[in-house]
Amino acid sequence: MKLVIAIIRDVDAGPVVDQLIAHNYRVTRVASTGGFLRRGNVTLLVGAEEQNVQPIITLMRDTCSPPDSSQHRLTVFVVNAPHFEQI
Repeated sequence: MKLVIAIIRDVDAGPVVDQLIAHNYRVTRVASTGGFLRRGNVTLLVGAEEQNVQPIITLMRDTCSPPDSSQHRLTVFVVNAPHFEQI
């Protein structure tokens, strides 16, 4: 199991979450603020099997609108999640 942590601009959060849900991925949305430019961001947490990580990243990349000249479309971290449990 992998945990995909994606930091995206708040204007892209709605469409990205909608697309993830439409493709049957579970997602948690957390409001966040960038440290350097102090702009509104959203951090998305998506648990996924390893074979689904690249399709999730591609879906996010394709859904985010083009960035401003000083920004990135999204920042993604993928970390191992050796234990997963829903209670």
